[in-house]
Amino acid sequence: MTNLAAIGAGIAVIGAGLGIGNIGGKAMESIARQPEAVGDIRASMLIMAALIEGAAIIAIILSFFIR
Repeated sequence: MTNLAAIGAGIAVIGAGLGIGNIGGKAMESIARQPEAVGDIRASMLIMAALIEGAAIIAIILSFFIR
C-alpha cells in the first residue's frame, strides 16, 4: 500500500507544479500586455499559487493516511 501512497503524492506534486507554472506564465503574459496592473496581477498570482499549494499538501497528506 505504501507504493500507492507514493504514487498519489507524486501525482499531487506534479499537478501542483503544472498549475503554479501555468499561473506564473499567464501572469507574465498579462503583465507584458498591461504593465500598469503589475500589483493586482502579482497579488492574484500569489493568492492562487498559495491555494494550489495548500490543496497539494492536503492531497499528499491524505494519500499517506488512506491505506
